[in-house]
Amino acid sequence: MDPIADMLTSIRNAQAARKGTVSVPYSKIKMEIAKVLAKEKFIKEADHKGKKVNKTIDIVLNYGNLNQPAITSLKRVSKPSRRIYSPSSKIKKIRQGFGFQILSTPKGILSGKEARREKIGGEVICEVY
Repeated sequence: MDPIADMLTSIRNAQAARKGTVSVPYSKIKMEIAKVLAKEKFIKEADHKGKKVNKTIDIVLNYGNLNQPAITSLKRVSKPSRRIYSPSSKIKKIRQGFGFQILSTPKGILSGKEARREKIGGEVICEVY
């Protein structure tokens, strides 16, 4: 029902199984979320493959020393049944700055740090730490 939640669950499951990559169906918003995760170094890279109907996003997962996943928790905040919006002044720091929120703003999909810097609020998509 919720394609973004499906993507986050696929990433969570792939890291639990210690997979190197995970492939999810392509959409523009999922690609932007993957780019934000890559920019914040929680995944190595994300690129889309295929054409027309068979497009996918291939996400290369990031592991630290001792083969520990970079992402400890990936939690969907705003759901289709309940939208959560946050002004720029109320964007909270996750885990004392070690995590971040991903927001859908008028300037596109941004991390909480970028949204706070640009003083833009929006819909809180998920929390990552």
